[in-house]
Amino acid sequence: MWIVDFGWTMSQSEAALYEAPFQHVLENVKPERDGNRRAAYRDNWWRHVEPRPAMSTALNALQSHRGRTRAAQGEGDDGIRYAATPTVAKHRIFAWIDGAVCPDHQLIVIARDDDTTFGILHSRFHEAWSLRLGTSLEDRPRYTPTTTFETFPFPEGLTPNIAAANYGDDPRAQRIAAAAKRLDDLRRAWLNPTDLVDIVPEVTPTAALGEAPRRYPDRIVPKTVEAAVKLKERTLTNLYNQRPRWLADAHEALDCAVAAQPRTGEGAGGGKSSSIHLISALFTTCRILHIYALIALTVGLRSFRSSHAPLASWPCLSRPSTRPCAA
Repeated sequence: MWIVDFGWTMSQSEAALYEAPFQHVLENVKPERDGNRRAAYRDNWWRHVEPRPAMSTALNALQSHRGRTRAAQGEGDDGIRYAATPTVAKHRIFAWIDGAVCPDHQLIVIARDDDTTFGILHSRFHEAWSLRLGTSLEDRPRYTPTTTFETFPFPEGLTPNIAAANYGDDPRAQRIAAAAKRLDDLRRAWLNPTDLVDIVPEVTPTAALGEAPRRYPDRIVPKTVEAAVKLKERTLTNLYNQRPRWLADAHEALDCAVAAQPRTGEGAGGGKSSSIHLISALFTTCRILHIYALIALTVGLRSFRSSHAPLASWPCLSRPSTRPCAA
């Protein structure tokens, strides 16, 4: 599927320079937009209705940083990738998306391309955190970045505000990255086995005058009609529904790396590492206690407000004053 994206700042006259895609949007999108009640949708009919400038800026910065890094290393630029997870899903799965792919509005995009961050996000600890601090749609968990990603206690020194290059020599980061890459490699091999698919380079026309040629993801083409039928069943949701032993082992190895614990092997019952079970249980218990503490604090503040001056009248809580409590 191809998506026409003129960005959120390109004028109509600038977009018209791209003749074929502009004509397609003119014929297929504008008639529908003309009847839209929102003036912004009608007037800017060649743009996406709800662009995400902050996300695009973050991904562009990722592209620039990667390009500079690879140029300094004397390597070619093979494009970027970013981590993404469905907003609502039965399983909390993260996957790498090629930077040339325009994310759907039901994807949560993480503007990072390092395996360490990917591994931390895909650990059992982040999954437990997101399940308890996120919301839900019917019986399916919803990933809410403000309460799950932004509040998650990343390992010290491996937080998202630190460039991956700055902790590249950290043994913890290296162990997590190796385990995360193995998990991703195993899943990709299951999704697109070489006996069922051919990987074909995407042939694209020459870029516009003055622009560098755009790189697009390779196409995954079924070898036969029978292969195409089998591939329809090879989705990450089906994989995690089945959760074969190799997948469970890969996740256990990742959890051990994130917890900075060596794998202790399976117990007599064929279960997971006892150390990971203990850490996960402690993590969950601490989170539940934290939630109870927040509830107690909220109830206490409500009770306090009923018999005391409003909090906004306190010097240290007034806005926009920046006066400290001791002033």
